[in-house]
Amino acid sequence: MSSFSFRITRGGSILRRVLFAVAIIAAFAFGLLLRGGGETPSGNEAHTEQDHAAATTWTCSMHPQIKLPKAGQCPICFMDLIPLDNGDGDDDLGPTTLVMSEAAAALAEIQTAVVERRQAAARVRLIGKVDFDETRSKSIAAWVPGRIDTLFVDFTGTEVKRGDRLVSLYSPELYAAQTELLNAIQANRELQASSNSLMRSTAEETVTAARERLRLWGLDPSRIKQIEKSGQARLHMDITSPLGGVVIHKNAVEGMYVKTGTPIYTVADLSRVWVTLDAYESDLVWLKKGQNIDFTVEAVPGRRFHGTIDFIDPVLSKRTRTTMVRLNVDNGQRLLKPGMFVNATVAAEVHLAGESHQGDGAESTPLVIPASAPLITGKRAVVYVRVPGSAKPAFEGREVVLGPRAGDSYIVLSGLAEGELVVTKGNFKIDSALQIQAKPSMMNPTGAGSVQP
Repeated sequence: MSSFSFRITRGGSILRRVLFAVAIIAAFAFGLLLRGGGETPSGNEAHTEQDHAAATTWTCSMHPQIKLPKAGQCPICFMDLIPLDNGDGDDDLGPTTLVMSEAAAALAEIQTAVVERRQAAARVRLIGKVDFDETRSKSIAAWVPGRIDTLFVDFTGTEVKRGDRLVSLYSPELYAAQTELLNAIQANRELQASSNSLMRSTAEETVTAARERLRLWGLDPSRIKQIEKSGQARLHMDITSPLGGVVIHKNAVEGMYVKTGTPIYTVADLSRVWVTLDAYESDLVWLKKGQNIDFTVEAVPGRRFHGTIDFIDPVLSKRTRTTMVRLNVDNGQRLLKPGMFVNATVAAEVHLAGESHQGDGAESTPLVIPASAPLITGKRAVVYVRVPGSAKPAFEGREVVLGPRAGDSYIVLSGLAEGELVVTKGNFKIDSALQIQAKPSMMNPTGAGSVQP
């Protein structure tokens, strides 16, 4: 009896608990009904449910070419498929256009800039070195064969002035030519009293020919007059410097025999020097003859030098893939020495060739966009342009032809018009969204084909 009553008591306790739970659930349901049928899912859950309900096509985030009519797994990587947003009519704007909501555009931090027409300036940095001015250097050679008895300048780097003696040369041929001149002068004097005019004229012509021979062998008229005045042939001939400068090469020693034309010295005038710069192919668009360039050298810190482009080599070096650009630089203070390294800076504006010139000259000014706007793959450049007049933010992908880069900007040769808005921030996000939708994008210009179920 007691056992039976215990079972009844225990069963009644369980029943009371079940009834209590049912009452709580009923009260909670009644409260929901009073508040309008329950709370609406919020945040990502609501958005996901709506997307799943409206989506008719499912794709893979890693393989956007996959398009299936129902949820499942990607047949390539076995990832869960995601619903594909059909775009709400954005196909009407073109296959390369992406339409998004205002909230999505704000979340993607899309920023745009106006395509404008203005002069594009750039600062190009070049390196090079100081060199001799080849037009101001001369090779001093022997005009007659002979023996070098004295070198008045016996090492390179010596500064010389115009007319300074460099070499004392003994030449038997020159001595014989001087003797011939003196003999011709003596014969001409003796024949002046002769009544034979032919002999007198012949003697005068012989004197003239002897003088000319000495002149061609390097004796100036003043030295020839000295020989005539003294009446004695000189055993040695002095070779003088034809210009002031520095001896940069010495090719002979004392006691050496030289032939006609043998180089003895090379003298360079350093009052003006050349600065040769190496310019890459991409730099040539900014350089032109007559342009001013500033440069510095490490040997003179804090000092800026100036030069003018005098020559641009028409041939590109096959070894360095650069072109030589030469400056003419005044060096009156002798601060620049051949061999010094140079760091040059060019501030230049580009003027596009082939542009038509209107009356106001506006067409000669290039179109310019920020450097962050184009997505460059190496062969192609893509920009995203804000579609005007669209109810929602819409961005159209467009291929453009770029000119040289000018600092923080690119010059646009074709593909854009003045006044259009190009995306400067968020363009990678737009491009990624187009790739997910298997539309033409930067990396896939034709778009990805879909895989049918």
